[in-house]
Amino acid sequence: MTTVEGLSKRGTITEIQRYCIHDGPGIRTTVFLKGCNLRCFWCHNPETLAREPELQVFPERCIDCGACILACPCGALERTEAGKVLVRERCTGCGRCAAECFAEALVMVGHEVSAGEVLLEVLADRAFFQSSGGGVTLSGGEPLLQAEFSAALLSACQADGIHTAIETAGHVPWDRFATVLPAVDLLMLDLKVMDCELHRRVTGVSNATILENAQRLGAGPLPLVIRIPVIPGVNDTAEAIGSIARFASGLPALQHLELLPFHPMAAGKYDSLGLTYSARSLARPSPERMAALADVVASFSVPVRASSA
Repeated sequence: MTTVEGLSKRGTITEIQRYCIHDGPGIRTTVFLKGCNLRCFWCHNPETLAREPELQVFPERCIDCGACILACPCGALERTEAGKVLVRERCTGCGRCAAECFAEALVMVGHEVSAGEVLLEVLADRAFFQSSGGGVTLSGGEPLLQAEFSAALLSACQADGIHTAIETAGHVPWDRFATVLPAVDLLMLDLKVMDCELHRRVTGVSNATILENAQRLGAGPLPLVIRIPVIPGVNDTAEAIGSIARFASGLPALQHLELLPFHPMAAGKYDSLGLTYSARSLARPSPERMAALADVVASFSVPVRASSA
């Protein structure tokens, strides 16, 4: 039941994206929550990694008015011969410089909202949900790091007859799932690789908790979709994809397995955040490669979809 207390729960998001067709069935409104406890080197949403709001810098937009330097209380912006430079070690993320930057060369990413505020945004799209069988999806980042906020928002959506879905990497204690699952209609779980040491090298964490949670989720009763980001040099082999398909074939609640090709379009985001993009040289898997990997999954009698998104 939706309560005033539930709608007042607060969380940190980066954006609300409308008319999404790759985040669950039908036309969906996807809410991106901020904060993730994995560090996948290929992540295409680096602005969702840190929990706190951050400053993005787009030097090509700067009109050199100097308002940001005057606004910063920490001396984090300096004028050099090469132009203005952000000293991130001094930046507290207060956002005062961005508020003065009408050229949007400085932009704050991430803001705190209540579940009720997001619900109003979602309800505006209800006609699209009803006509397409869509709904709302929580993504990120890792939505389960903000479990109480996620549960409050999804519960409110369900109370208004809106289908709910959540995308998760699954690297959280089970009590986070227990908080959110009563308000979820569809689970979408990312699996990268089955090998624990390789998983640790490419994401920064072990996959032991993820696989344990996958087993519990796979027992039902909620429908489960397993999504695999296909990353060149990491898991784009028949052996790697086959090992995940073999594991997935033993999960009664599995609806299908989805293969998602890596796309090299996040470099600008990393640059704007002052982060190193280690996947800059990787190429997108070819349609032929994706089709071959889909055949591998199908050989385990697992329903499969190979996305072109």
